[in-house]
Amino acid sequence: MTYIARAELAAAVSEAGGLGMIETLTPEGRADLMRVRTLTDRPVAANLMIQGWKGDPSIVETLSAAGVRHVFTSAGDPALFTARLHDAGMAVVHVVGSLRAARKAVDAGVDALVVEGVEGGGFKSALGASTMVLLPLVAAHVDLPIIAAGGMCDSQSAAASLVLGAEGVQMGTRMLASRESLVHMNFKDAIVAANDAGTVLLDIPGNPTMRVLRTGLAARVAEHDPNAKLLGKVTELYFGGDMEASVANTGQVSSRIADLLPVADIVRQTWVEIEQVLDAARSRVGLGDALEEARSG
Repeated sequence: MTYIARAELAAAVSEAGGLGMIETLTPEGRADLMRVRTLTDRPVAANLMIQGWKGDPSIVETLSAAGVRHVFTSAGDPALFTARLHDAGMAVVHVVGSLRAARKAVDAGVDALVVEGVEGGGFKSALGASTMVLLPLVAAHVDLPIIAAGGMCDSQSAAASLVLGAEGVQMGTRMLASRESLVHMNFKDAIVAANDAGTVLLDIPGNPTMRVLRTGLAARVAEHDPNAKLLGKVTELYFGGDMEASVANTGQVSSRIADLLPVADIVRQTWVEIEQVLDAARSRVGLGDALEEARSG
């Protein structure tokens, strides 16, 4: 979440028992790698978008100086940075959207994977599979710890991801719509208001393929406005609240987000309620067995 994954939100996630993350593509994000230490003494990860740093390995020195120990790489070939990050004493988690990419990451020596389906927000492949399909597929072929992303927002989605082969979940859109997120309230309100048709996967020539909210500029582009510039004024949308200025990278899970909660409540409810969700599922399995016995009898 370039521009968005900053110190305040990352610290809130880590303080709540998760692992917060800070983006490194902007100067403000890199500065926050140090500033976050004034907000929490718990581990905080960094995201390294490989496409933005592939010609400049100095980011590894920046991460090392900030005491980062967990790096989530994305958008590029993990082989470009994994060995360097390991040499600096960091664990590497790579974000993948296909089985092919997962195997490539394994060959590069990463320590774990984030498996993200096409329903997730932001940059995507137009041919990508959903998390429901992709997660068990990767889990069946790759012997690494997996974090599920795309569609994750609560205990139900977290419990499902565990059944499908993950060890944990990563939340983007749900954390966007939190009290601690610094994005404009117009953006947060649009997430809460979105229904199950509230996002669109834009595949416009000259722009990256992205899943965004179907609102403002994105709604016009989706109706074939070929002249729109999608990302040029994204900060005006994120922090100025002008939903016509750019497109709002957001996942389909926005349709399941009904309110703005503190990060601590999101994390606590997700993990505390998993057992309840699994118990409810077990009871439905038991009911099915009972019905089958009744029919057989």
